[in-house]
Amino acid sequence: MPAELTATQALGLWHRVALEQVRRDAHDLSLRQISILLHIYLVPPPHTVRGLAATLGVTKPVITRALDTMGTLQLVDRARDPDDRRNVIIKRTVAGALYLDKLGDLIRTEARRTTA
Repeated sequence: MPAELTATQALGLWHRVALEQVRRDAHDLSLRQISILLHIYLVPPPHTVRGLAATLGVTKPVITRALDTMGTLQLVDRARDPDDRRNVIIKRTVAGALYLDKLGDLIRTEARRTTA
């Protein structure tokens, strides 16, 4: 069973993970971009710009800007919905899966240091 963290320990964990991400990674994603990426990979598809905007409580242009950055980094891909050309479907990529896998490993490593 995972150890319970105090609020200060949890914030320290988040701080160390964020610092290590900045030090190691060429992908300097915002909290919003990370939230979108996690949603795309942790919640079963399909994902659309409209759906992400509704889930996160932001506008479609906000999602589009975040996806533009993540698309450039090849963390996600976009395609028009063949059934409804107004919808844009967000697709997972191998690069995005690897990015989140490394992030998950980093979180686990730093969490072990917190609870050790």
